[in-house]
Amino acid sequence: MPKLWNETIEEHRRTVREAILDTTWELVAEHGLLSVTMSQIAEKTGIGRATLYKYFPDVEAILIAHHERHVNSHLTHLAELRNGSGDAGQRLEAVVTAYGFICYHRGRHGAEDLSALLHRPEHVANAQQQLVDLFRDLLAEAAETGDFRSDIAPDELASYCLHALAAAGGLPSEAAVHRLVTVTLAGLRTEDGSTGSTA
Repeated sequence: MPKLWNETIEEHRRTVREAILDTTWELVAEHGLLSVTMSQIAEKTGIGRATLYKYFPDVEAILIAHHERHVNSHLTHLAELRNGSGDAGQRLEAVVTAYGFICYHRGRHGAEDLSALLHRPEHVANAQQQLVDLFRDLLAEAAETGDFRSDIAPDELASYCLHALAAAGGLPSEAAVHRLVTVTLAGLRTEDGSTGSTA
């Protein structure tokens, strides 16, 4: 089969898959998790049920794929900030702020039954590890400047950041998120600019 034909087929499959993910999320937002059926998804997407089942076995699988796509977009954004311009401290502040707002907006979605489905350990373990690694590596780099703590292991500080910022999901406003980010960053900095040596 010619390469161009293969690429055209793959592009078509990607387009159909994206349409299925977006349509399902719209239906769930509109009708609730338990009300959405594969027939509704097929009809609104404009494809046959048989075609839909070639892509996904059920509604749960579609929602999990949608969530994975959403999480990957967040990880990509955070990685871009980590690798962006500025010194390590500036990039750390950008990542901490961005993650705080990711948690804040995630908390706005509500729908506890949907959250329970999408945040099972088997679905988020890989993404969570990538997040820990991203924070850990950036914290280690920032510690070398002398402005951020080196008396606590970077992986422990990464855990501190992620747990502290998760509280943004329950905050009432963006201003409150900014305050939480300020407090979180303060816990990462040395008091006098000197390194907290572990020696």
